[in-house]
Amino acid sequence: MNNLPTVNLGIVAVSRDCFPIKLSSDRRDAVAKSLTGKGVKPFVTKTVVENEKDSLAALEELKQAKVNALVVYLGNFGPEGPETLLAQKFDGPVMFVAAAEDGSLMDSRGDAYCGMLNASYNLGLRNMRVYIPEYPVGTADEVADMICEFVPLARILVGMASLKIITFGPRPHDFLACNAPIKPLFDLGVEIQENSELDLFAAYHAHAGDKRIDAVVADMQKELGTGNKHPGVLPRLAQFELTLLDWIEQNAGASDYVTLASKCWPAFQTQFGFVPCYVNSRMAAKGIPVACEVDIYGALSEYILTAATMSPATILDINNTVPRAMYEANKKEVGDFKECDLFMGFHCGNTPACHLKTPTMEHQLIMKRALEPDSEPDITRGTLEGQFKPGLVTLFRLQANAEGVLKSYIAQGEVKDIDPQSFGGIGVIAIPEMARFYRHVLIQDQYPHHSAASFEHVGKTLFDLMKVLGVGKISYNQPANLPYPTENPF
Repeated sequence: MNNLPTVNLGIVAVSRDCFPIKLSSDRRDAVAKSLTGKGVKPFVTKTVVENEKDSLAALEELKQAKVNALVVYLGNFGPEGPETLLAQKFDGPVMFVAAAEDGSLMDSRGDAYCGMLNASYNLGLRNMRVYIPEYPVGTADEVADMICEFVPLARILVGMASLKIITFGPRPHDFLACNAPIKPLFDLGVEIQENSELDLFAAYHAHAGDKRIDAVVADMQKELGTGNKHPGVLPRLAQFELTLLDWIEQNAGASDYVTLASKCWPAFQTQFGFVPCYVNSRMAAKGIPVACEVDIYGALSEYILTAATMSPATILDINNTVPRAMYEANKKEVGDFKECDLFMGFHCGNTPACHLKTPTMEHQLIMKRALEPDSEPDITRGTLEGQFKPGLVTLFRLQANAEGVLKSYIAQGEVKDIDPQSFGGIGVIAIPEMARFYRHVLIQDQYPHHSAASFEHVGKTLFDLMKVLGVGKISYNQPANLPYPTENPF
């Protein structure tokens, strides 16, 4: 996972000059000690910010320590001008948090509860979006817990600030839903490099006979084990994997992190001679997700999930309903979920092996029907298929609408241990109140069929991230007693 940033966290205490500076520094030290006990080692500036020159001094300390994520800690009321100037001039994600009272209200009252109000007002004056927890005031241990929740959020923001999405091929006509305006990505600081499939084709052939192919084939054989049904295609897949990795190294340019989106059919099979799904799954396992059908926003959504969890994400079609007979036969596993809460998440074979019960190298059934119906599979080989492992799941997508305005959705649920009795990377997914979410979010807000998926619950981080990014509409699967604005009350 070298494609993810490491968060180097810094804490700066601030102090209103009419309050004892020691009150703020002592409280800061208690937070730092608690954080260290939780496995997060912060850099603590010697400077406690009381005025603008202190802000500059603290910024220099942070720069020398290579801090890339900042916690502004109001140990007392805090100077709203200098503390927000500090946040404005810091190059990276910022969190504001404040101290609860913990001593005498005569000699050591800090009024940080009050100071957070002025801080938020001044952040607005500076047009700054920072992370502020739901209840941003607490004891040392409580603040340390809040900061721990900031770390994955910061990792995403640091990654996005130096991310390039590399694409291959035009976005296909049959998937116009993936054809969203990309200017909002530039507004977020994400770079886009669009390439032709011919560029990739030429690069692939330039890797013929690459001396590294045998080592990659051996690694694939080890990963697949007894699930290697098509060993003859592995050299082609290994050559393609090396092509992608070298392309990234040669084209990352000014960006530190890269994700990919590629057109993977139908000309891909006839020209390259395989299906790229298994390679895509291995790239995702390296922290470099690859979105199918040149789904640029899907690639970004996958990267966000990967950075949030430090675990491979995937992209899935919100694909098909679960047959009633299958639902009835698995009532014990389904539990309290209704039939309409269930659907099958599917894609051809790009989900990493670590998320599949029995990963198996297969051929793409639909493509074979079209491209080589009367012969043994050859050019349609290369999918990694299997049932998703049961457990938690989060569906997420960040998307621009036709007018170029960002929107998003988040839905947490479960992967059920039910045999989907089908092909591809596939599983039965249960989302509370899925039918209403499907109608009043996915359809109503015109989302495409692709959803990024993480096999963890990470909704809290994603929701806070969307707020920091300034995404105006954040949708989620609302509970039964909370109607959607477009839901018919009759």
